[in-house]
Amino acid sequence: MRLAYRSSLPLLVFALNGSFAFPQDAAQPQRPGIQAQPETMVVLGSATPVPLAESPRAVVVLPLQGQKLAADSPLGFLRQDSSLFLEQRGAGGAQADIALRGGSFAQTLVLLNGFRINDSQTAHHDLDLPVPLDAMDQIQVLEGAGSTLHGVDALSGVVDFITAAPNHDSLRVRAGAGNFGENEQSFIGGGTYRAWSGRVTGSRNFSTGFMPDRDYRNEDASLETWAGSRLGVTDFLFAGSDRAFGANQFYGNFPSWERTKGWFASVRQEMGAHVTAAYGYRRHTDEFILVRDNPAIYENNHVDGSWQGNLRYTHSITGSSALLMGLEADGDSIVSNNLGDHARNRGAGYVDFDLRPSARRWSVAAGMREEIFSGGIPAVRSPQLAGSLRVAQSLKLRASGGYGFRIPTYTDLYYSDPTTIGDPNLQPESAWSGDGGADWNPSPKLTLSGTGFYTREHNAIDYVRATSTAQWQATNLSGLHFVGVEATATWIPVRTQTVRIAWTALHGGQSALHGLQSEYIFNYPVQNVMATWTMAAAHQWVMTHTVQIAQRYQQSVYPVWGATLTHDAGRLRPYLRLSNLSNTGYQEISGVNMPGRSIVAGFAVQLER
Repeated sequence: MRLAYRSSLPLLVFALNGSFAFPQDAAQPQRPGIQAQPETMVVLGSATPVPLAESPRAVVVLPLQGQKLAADSPLGFLRQDSSLFLEQRGAGGAQADIALRGGSFAQTLVLLNGFRINDSQTAHHDLDLPVPLDAMDQIQVLEGAGSTLHGVDALSGVVDFITAAPNHDSLRVRAGAGNFGENEQSFIGGGTYRAWSGRVTGSRNFSTGFMPDRDYRNEDASLETWAGSRLGVTDFLFAGSDRAFGANQFYGNFPSWERTKGWFASVRQEMGAHVTAAYGYRRHTDEFILVRDNPAIYENNHVDGSWQGNLRYTHSITGSSALLMGLEADGDSIVSNNLGDHARNRGAGYVDFDLRPSARRWSVAAGMREEIFSGGIPAVRSPQLAGSLRVAQSLKLRASGGYGFRIPTYTDLYYSDPTTIGDPNLQPESAWSGDGGADWNPSPKLTLSGTGFYTREHNAIDYVRATSTAQWQATNLSGLHFVGVEATATWIPVRTQTVRIAWTALHGGQSALHGLQSEYIFNYPVQNVMATWTMAAAHQWVMTHTVQIAQRYQQSVYPVWGATLTHDAGRLRPYLRLSNLSNTGYQEISGVNMPGRSIVAGFAVQLER
């Protein structure tokens, strides 16, 4: 039995198979362009699951099934979206930030099965995902404001990492090694019995580093079970992570070291066909040493926790239309030798109406959220309106607009060290954003998509300074706006090959700085291109080439070329990953060098029935 479940934020039932994906742990990988594609269901930005072809929002779905041997972490797949810029500080997924459509790394909401993973200490830890890559089924990216349905932090977009229940018994172990002392191992075991299914996963990867004080060690493990009953599906997840890494130059000219640990638990219970209740808790710790060989000079220890609960009601109307109503409550707290001890709570109620006639020619979605906060922060209303029109069978027009907001993290408010100081008087930041675009399928072999977007931010939070020797000071900026365009083209020249090119161009309102230096906001790419060529060879080998060409604001253009060769079928499954074959010297964060050419090879052993 294969169980579907409902996303917690918001309440959505979605199909477990997506475009270019196939059932979990299936024995045969999909060859591009050969098999019939199941309908892709979108769970972000809509009251009910909606086929991707009908979504009025700009949503990117990144399937993972049959492709996991091609990456050591989910970050490799996120790069396929050119509007999503990864600000990575090292290899192996040790630490990275997400920037969407020019927004800062703190303006993207990160979800796991609809539950919030955003860290209240600092958004630098938002991608401390406790669930290993092998447990994930797909990644969905909503571009543009998403606070109406998803709440605080969804100012420039939302990224949801989604797991799925196994549909048969299986066991897989994997091991690989490469240069820079890279080493990786993982295991995944899944089983089903009548109305129950479950999975246990674990992974680790480590490296001695491509330069001094850039070593890392990442460990993740998770246990998830699904059980069906007359009441509905019960989904329970428990997961944890431990990451230690050399942080040379990460936060200034220091040979630093950092270790983060965390665990996450959640339960979701369907109560009939229309109501779902969910609760989640996350605990995260961060140990930071400014000078690795001499911790006595400066050391920080932070422990933060957060809880979330929600209740959702979905009422189906005529056709595919639906009304969604929800109540949420969230809280977070921190105990820190630097930031102090703090706690805050918030609550929200929202309604969203999606009107989609049975003919599927057009759709309209409208919603409103009211969110209240403790600590004297004013209540926030965030509306959303989106619509689509299919003017022909092969052409869809779409447009959307909405309001997003974010409250400062504890680091923004209270942090202090030799290079950076927070501001306890910071105001929440917000933005109005809108986009419009078209999706065109002139033939079964060609898909084209284009979108123009605009964002105007208010009280944008950044760290600025007047000179290169001054401290970075947290502050609110005014007059910041972004205008941009994004386009993708997917071409299947023959049945065994797929070519995809994604391009995003951005222009920001630089006058907001008033002559000051920016640490984070003005790190965005003015041009970002991602080209991918995938070829399915004989005996189910799959070869992929990727080339990223990026130019950060006021920086030089740089290309990064990678390639993979995988055989994700049969009992023995070898793989080869080649990263930065061009040996490009580049930085995604100013002052933080990225690794040069690297090679990782290994194999997986798969047992199933």
